[in-house]
Amino acid sequence: MFFLIFPRLVLEFLLDIIFFPLWWYTGGIAYAIGAARNLLSSANANLAPFMWLKNLFVPMFGQHDFQGRMVSVIMRFLNFIFRGIALLLSTVLVFALLLAWVLAPLGVVYMLIVSLAA
Repeated sequence: MFFLIFPRLVLEFLLDIIFFPLWWYTGGIAYAIGAARNLLSSANANLAPFMWLKNLFVPMFGQHDFQGRMVSVIMRFLNFIFRGIALLLSTVLVFALLLAWVLAPLGVVYMLIVSLAA
């Protein structure tokens, strides 16, 4: 039984090592891009900076006097600015993670070559 299973396991192991980069840069990158798109979509849905901008001149709490409108405009504008910055930072973070996904196998190969050369 051992002589039937062991060669098959070795063959599967070698094929997995050979085809790993192919999967990583085709199906794996498609999965990572989909996950990045979902992260950015949920960040936009949670922060919603353009919703704050759309309602910039709508009075808050039904305060239709001048002071209420000014406080509303200032608060919504500040919310738009800070939420926009947070969305920009989350976008940069997601793209950095995507770049790390792409470069991870190359870094492993580089480290392997450096360690074997030393």
